[in-house]
This record gives sequence, C-alpha cells and structure tokens, in this order.
Amino acid sequence: MIAAPQSRTPHGIGVYLGAVQFLFAATWVVYVIYLPQLARQVGLDGRAVLAILLADQAIFAVMDVTMGVASDRVARVVGRLGKWVVALTVVSCAAALAMPFVVRDGESARGVFLALIVVWTATSSALRAPPLVLLGRHAPTPAVPWLASLSMLGLGVAFAAAPYLAVTLRGMDPRLPFAVATLSLAAATFGIVWAERRLAGATPTTAPAVTRASGGGGAAILAFLVGIVLLGIGFQVNFGLNSAFRYLRFATAGDLPYLMPVFWIGFNLAVLPAGALARRLGGVTVVALAAVFGALALYVTATAGGLQMLVAAQFVAGAAWGAALASALAAALALGRTGREGLLTGALFSLLAVATFLRIGVVATEFNQAPIFKQIQDWLPMVAWSLAGALLVILVVARRPTQRITIR
Repeated sequence: MIAAPQSRTPHGIGVYLGAVQFLFAATWVVYVIYLPQLARQVGLDGRAVLAILLADQAIFAVMDVTMGVASDRVARVVGRLGKWVVALTVVSCAAALAMPFVVRDGESARGVFLALIVVWTATSSALRAPPLVLLGRHAPTPAVPWLASLSMLGLGVAFAAAPYLAVTLRGMDPRLPFAVATLSLAAATFGIVWAERRLAGATPTTAPAVTRASGGGGAAILAFLVGIVLLGIGFQVNFGLNSAFRYLRFATAGDLPYLMPVFWIGFNLAVLPAGALARRLGGVTVVALAAVFGALALYVTATAGGLQMLVAAQFVAGAAWGAALASALAAALALGRTGREGLLTGALFSLLAVATFLRIGVVATEFNQAPIFKQIQDWLPMVAWSLAGALLVILVVARRPTQRITIR
C-alpha cells in the first residue's frame, strides 16, 4: 500500500523544470535572433547561417540520443545525474556567453566562433532529455504526464514570445541579451540537484517494482517513434514554411509578430489539460487523438477563406501540437520504464531535431521553390499528421489489453 503523502504530485518540481525549459528555449531564441548578425561580423553570409542551423540540428539529433543513453546510466546513482546536467549546462552557457565577445576580432575569430557554436549546441542537449529522466525514474507514475506537461509549458511560452523578442531586441548590442539569458539559465540549472534529491527521497520504498516489460516492446516503440517524426514534419512545414505566407494572404507583414504567436497560444493552453488527460487515458492515446484533431485543423488552414478562420485553425493546430508533444513525452517515459527513459526521450527529441533539419534543408537547398514541392506543400502537414494519427490509433488498439499499469 502506497501512503498518500508519498504519492503526492511534486508540483513544485514540475514548475521548476518548466522554468528551466523556458530559460533554455529563450536562450536558443536569442541565439537564433542574433546569429546572422554575429556571423556577418566574422565574415559569414546568409548561406553559411543556414549551414550552421543545419549543423545545429544534426548535432542535436546525435547528442539527444547520446545524452539520453548516458543519463540512463548516470541516473543509477542518486544525486549523480543532477550534478552531471549542471556541469554540462555551465559549459554550454559559457560557450554561448562568449559568442558575442569573440566576434569583436572579426574574421580572425571565425574558427573560435564556430567552435563555440558546436560546444553550445552539443552540451545544451543536457537540458532536453536528461531532466525528464528524473521524472521517469523517481516521480510517482500517475504524476508523470502532468509533470511532463508543466515542463513543456516553459518551451511553449518562450516560443510564443519569440516574435516579440525579435522586435524588442532589434538593434540592441547582443552581449547584454546573451549575458542575461545564459547566466539566468546557468543559475536556474543548479536547482536540478535539489530536484533529483527531492524526487528520489519521495520515492516510495514499498512501491512494487515496475519491470521493463511494463514499457513498450520493439514494435510498439518503433511505431511510436515513426508517428513522432511524422508529427514533427507536419509541424515544421505548417509553422515554419506555410504559416507566414498564409497569413500574408489576408494581412500585412507588420501583422505577423501578432499573428504568428497564435499557434503557440493554442499550444500553451492545451499542454496542461493534455497532461491531465494523458494521466487518465495514457500518453499514446492522447497523442493519437491530438494527431487526428490536428490533421483536421491543418486541413482548415489550407482551405481557409479569411483571416478569422485561419487564425482559429492555427490556434487549434497549435493546441493539437501542444497536446501531442506533452503526451508524447509522457508516453516515451512510460514506454521506456524502467532503465530506458533517457533512450526513448532522447530518441523523441532527436527525431524532432531531424524534422527541423529537413525543414531548414528544404530552404537551404531552395527545394521549397521547386514546382513538385509547391504542389504538395499545402497538404503535406495534414497528410503527415493523418498518417501519424492512423499509426498511433493502431498502436493504441494493439496495446489496449496491457496499456494501463495499476498501482495498488
């Protein structure tokens, strides 16, 4: 029997992880905003900036899985994972903090600048999968979806603020925004040691062990990950390639900073309810439902005849993406229990990085201007999400007899 106090949801830790994710995403936003300016100062042009962004996502794709596997091993000793994450984050923040200072030396600093970017990108993966391993390892099982959704809320808030940050920071010396963002993130990350010890200390010692069989088999994991990459591709094409030009059919370029965040407003409003729903229905089920409803919203974005309908459809699409992403994290932690939480969560983030890589690659190679791409561009997000929804629904039906884990 699990005592009530031991099974309480540690809301404070969820809020803390959400704050860390917000600061991490805000630092990334600052980096992307200033990257073209910093690159010019060391003699790199716009195509080089696209190449850097491509390399960033390729590094993420490799390092997310690497960090996830490493965190599974490190987390076997209580207290070690938090220290490991803090150490890597301090290195990451130091590299980012140095970027706007080294470019003062012009083209002679190009090699140092690029090396700092590689260090920043590779080590910042420590804040993607590893903190969530703490939830999968130590948080009460019913609380994991809710805590994962709190963590993702921080990402959504940062990305919603990105257009406003771009306007606010325009013309500002990059050294101040980099300093504020990186130092805040580094300081906040030290709390992960506290979070790990608190979660580990609250883990019921009398709780029945959850064996690896409670997670997912190879076929279920593969189907889940394929569904995730399809969702990621649909999101990238819809938001990264289609949203702006669709809004420009009914609005002006000056309206975009106010229209683009609509997607992220929907994201943020759906994340927490999705976590509560995933607790009752299971993460995979909520991801499947979000994919289906999101596909319908994406169809409306492609056919909207006016600004109001387009705004409403993008809001719903954002809500579907928020529900899908928060529930996918909960599902990854459940499928990976126990011992593979980092691997599955790292694989999830890695596939999202692959989707981002493909979107940037389409722009960098100008494939988005090709007639064949233009023919499928409007419908690609809806098709990708429809396929993901169908695959995940099949997975839910196939797993139904063993989907739920009852803790007595």
